[in-house]
Amino acid sequence: MWLVLSFLTAVCTSAQDILSKRVSKRVSPYITAWAVSFFSLPFLGLLCIWEHPVAPHVEFWPALLATALVLTVSSVFFFKSIEQSDLSLTIPMLSFTPLLLLVTSPIIVGEFPKPLGILGMVLIVLGCYVLFYHPQQENVLAPFRRLIKARGSRYMLIVAVLYSIGGNIDKIGVRNSSPLTWSLALNAVVAVLLGIIMIVKVKDAQAKVRSVWPWLVAIGFCMALVMMFQMNALKLTIVPYVIAIKRTSVMMSALWGMWFLKEGGGRERLFAVGLMVAGIFVISFAH
Repeated sequence: MWLVLSFLTAVCTSAQDILSKRVSKRVSPYITAWAVSFFSLPFLGLLCIWEHPVAPHVEFWPALLATALVLTVSSVFFFKSIEQSDLSLTIPMLSFTPLLLLVTSPIIVGEFPKPLGILGMVLIVLGCYVLFYHPQQENVLAPFRRLIKARGSRYMLIVAVLYSIGGNIDKIGVRNSSPLTWSLALNAVVAVLLGIIMIVKVKDAQAKVRSVWPWLVAIGFCMALVMMFQMNALKLTIVPYVIAIKRTSVMMSALWGMWFLKEGGGRERLFAVGLMVAGIFVISFAH
């Protein structure tokens, strides 16, 4: 069941990516970041009533504060990233999250990987290299320099680091409440924090939200489904397994970017993303 839930998380994450990319051309990333959390709340609230809310334990509150801060910062960087670069160049950077979980999971939740995870790390780094490879490159390190210079991809790498921390704290929150209670509380706090940032950063934010509200509601609905599926999956297995399957959304989003948004790169980008996804699976099932 955890595999089904994790795959549904990936599908909904990919749908959220493509909708967010479309909206990013019309409004500020601060608006999109806020809307994802805010418009997910009605859907999560209805689901939470159906589930019957669970009274949180004492460890819930520090976990909520920590994850809310991580998710607030990562949301801003995520939407800035997809605003500035192609989905097929930015979203694959999230493949580094399972790699980083090899470090953060043992520290935060005591879940240790096995040595085969090193092969997965090599595949992810190799995929990143191919993604930024250019036939006329000046030297062997040039693809990594291009990655660092590309602002969109650089922002998404920051997101990957933050997700590797937040994914583990999510598990602590779920253990001390329930999947939907945690999802609703987390999105409510993040919506408040991002709402404050949006008001400060965006002029006439209310009118701009009204201009694209159907898109924002759709993105919020996808987010609610992502949270519901992911948090239930986290109850059933270890964090790296769930995040690894979730990151197959990288391949889906890259395909949507090339097919529906007419992004370039074609086979080369797809091959690179394939290597990164293969690395994700090796890391996850090496546990």
